[in-house]
Amino acid sequence: MKDNRRVFLKLSGLAGISLLGANLAPSSIAVERKTHLDHIRVQAMKKRVQHFNMSGYAAPALNEVRIAVIGLGNRGELAVPRLIHIEGVNIKGLCDLRPEKVNAMLKVLQGTPHCPRTYAGHDEGWKKLCEQDDIDLIYICLPWNLHTPVALHAMNHGKHVCVEVPAATTMEECWQLVETSERTRKHCMMLENCNYDYFELLTLNMARQGIFGEIIHGEGAYLHNILQGNFSKGKYWDQWRLKQNAHRNGNLYPTHGLGPLCQVMDINRGDRFEYMGSFSGNDFLMHETAVKLAARDAFYKQYTDTSFRGNINTSVMKTARGKTVMLQHDVSSPQPSSRIFKISGTKGVAIKEPEPYHVSFVKEWTDPEQWRTAPDDEWITADEFKIIEEKYKPAIYRKIGREANIIGGHGGMDFVMDWRTIDCLRNGLPLDHDVYDAALWSAIGPLSEWSVANRSNSIDIPDFTGGSWKKNRPMDISMEKGGDTKVNI
Repeated sequence: MKDNRRVFLKLSGLAGISLLGANLAPSSIAVERKTHLDHIRVQAMKKRVQHFNMSGYAAPALNEVRIAVIGLGNRGELAVPRLIHIEGVNIKGLCDLRPEKVNAMLKVLQGTPHCPRTYAGHDEGWKKLCEQDDIDLIYICLPWNLHTPVALHAMNHGKHVCVEVPAATTMEECWQLVETSERTRKHCMMLENCNYDYFELLTLNMARQGIFGEIIHGEGAYLHNILQGNFSKGKYWDQWRLKQNAHRNGNLYPTHGLGPLCQVMDINRGDRFEYMGSFSGNDFLMHETAVKLAARDAFYKQYTDTSFRGNINTSVMKTARGKTVMLQHDVSSPQPSSRIFKISGTKGVAIKEPEPYHVSFVKEWTDPEQWRTAPDDEWITADEFKIIEEKYKPAIYRKIGREANIIGGHGGMDFVMDWRTIDCLRNGLPLDHDVYDAALWSAIGPLSEWSVANRSNSIDIPDFTGGSWKKNRPMDISMEKGGDTKVNI
């Protein structure tokens, strides 16, 4: 276990201060933290010339998508049972440090045509799996700090990559992903499942047809009380997620709230983020929890001198076209789970949470032939919403909504994401989200750290597209092409 932890920390790179902090002297922590923050600023100011535009890029079609899943913990052990329901998928490899996790997945695959090569119990297994010649796609479900090293190795060995969120934890890693994807012309898609939730795609379809007018503001969040899970000895391997919350103070998990907003606001495809500012309050719960646990279990004494991130972070971004986005993060307060997902347009507003969904529109006095809208300051009624819903229901949910509900994964959105990705690869279509999205959405984490540490001053958000955002076409899940991949239940 000591050797495993050493390798894990080595791969963690610059962000290792969040993992080592509990074992370092305060002065060492301060030095490493300053170095870390200075590096963020340097990388945020970086500009580059795009060598190849991955936005809208369609790789050669793959009738069979041969997949290796690396990391069979909380996310990976759920991905394998979903993927085997999709036509054209061949699970060719499984990898986890823990042999029992690999064996559990082999039991899931019993009686199916899948006969994966397995790697377990040693540190270099993921490298060997990425180097196999009979694999097209590496599906990465590892601790955050291992996402980029594995993704880079996979692309450099000719594999497309789907990587869990966030794709990177440092600015340097964000740039590395972009440069490697362009050079190898291999997809690097972040597995942002919230982009495929029903209401998010419903409102995306409505927005594409101009129902909300021009979208001028968005609000998103990751408000999810996982305080107990973070301190659990078994929830996350080697408590990696708790260590991410130590000494990194900002919005550490931005993509669930941000991804759906970016796709409806055409970020990287007609607009871009220019700068942001970030505010964090104090930590009122995590240190207190560590002290209480240490009084009963000496294991937790290593965390009693740790400086945890603030309870609630609020970040605000402004775009080149003058739009704004508010993003929040809180994983320790006892508040209801919410991603908010609010989009405000010149003609209407939609807000997902708290449920039930709400949609409202401006009165249109000049056109009585339009379908009836609610009075000012009132929401659309349930009956009216059903009419809207039927008219604008996303094509992908008309196609596989029933199957997704059966197979599941956060209410089905995980399966919709997997099916759509495989369908695009099999039909030689561009993926919905590219490496520029993965880099941008992930970058908000370290950028928010810098802003919080500097009295919430603004910091530039780099243009990972190298200027191509001005001509990139908006993402649209219309399924005008493809959509022929079958679902086997």
